Amino acid sequence: MPSAVLRRLPLLVLTVIVLAFPAGRALADLVWTPETGWQIQGGVLSNLVGEEGRNAIDMMNKARAAEEKGHYGTACSDYEKVAKKYPNSIWAPEAYYRAGHVRLLRKQYSKAFQDYQQIISVYPSTNRFNEVIGIQYRIAADLLNGARSRIFWSLLPGIFPARDQGILYCEQILVNAPYSDYAPLALMLAAAGHERLGETEEAIDAYDRFINNYPQNILAPLAYIRLAQANAFLVEGPYYDQSSTNDAVTYYQDFMILFPSDHNVGKAESGLNDMKTVLAQSKIKIGDFYFHKRSNFVAARVFYNEAITAYPDSEVANLAKKRLDEVAAAAAKAKSSPAQRKFLGIF
Repeated sequence: MPSAVLRRLPLLVLTVIVLAFPAGRALADLVWTPETGWQIQGGVLSNLVGEEGRNAIDMMNKARAAEEKGHYGTACSDYEKVAKKYPNSIWAPEAYYRAGHVRLLRKQYSKAFQDYQQIISVYPSTNRFNEVIGIQYRIAADLLNGARSRIFWSLLPGIFPARDQGILYCEQILVNAPYSDYAPLALMLAAAGHERLGETEEAIDAYDRFINNYPQNILAPLAYIRLAQANAFLVEGPYYDQSSTNDAVTYYQDFMILFPSDHNVGKAESGLNDMKTVLAQSKIKIGDFYFHKRSNFVAARVFYNEAITAYPDSEVANLAKKRLDEVAAAAAKAKSSPAQRKFLGIF
């Protein structure tokens, strides 16, 4: 940008540019070798100069030396000191990256995730963005698969798995990179984690977000059928509210329409039949109530016909047809009884 143009820019804009793109961050690479230690290559020098620059390099070399010797606690501490002391330098994101790497070696999953999160939150222009998101995904997957962060200076594993934390990390990945290749994977992983923890309604929410946000993703068929199965899991039988049954029917049908060649079509057909059976049975139960408890033949007919509509050509539909015959016989008998005629308002 020409200096004349720069002079015309407001001071605030210039400040934002300087803070967002500190010297050397976008163009330079940090390279480490045992012989030379840390060096800046491929771009301009670090924005740290003089004694401050020498101190930063010395601290990075000290941290890497501790890492190479297996003194991981010291290495983590030194790397994080660099990042905090020189947050606007080229060294900060590299220090967080190395600290996260070492913490993973120590199986300190939560602290490692937070180090990598610092890179994403504070230095999103890093050329390691996708790599860091991938590492965060693997940490979340490990936790959901039962990995336990080590405690007491990494000497002992934690007592309980941190699967709920794995789910939170999946959600963080969605915030970090909603359009990355890892976002749909993280959302599916979170949904599976909720199911594993018995959190069916939360799993339903995650699967529903998936089919709405990533309908063209290769995992969409799996999300649809898992969404249907999760709703089916909430079904308690024909005597209870059928909202989950209706939702399961809808998603099974959508799955079969959208993915007719998928290998899970057989499961969808079986699940759909089960749900339609429950739905039809619930209509019969309501019809029975009006028929036997209220002698309301009109209402009984409505619900028996709805049972037939819900699942025609089934055993339940055949039962509903028998009930309709019984209603017709009872209604005919009632017409011949003066007391019943008066009760039913027939004159």
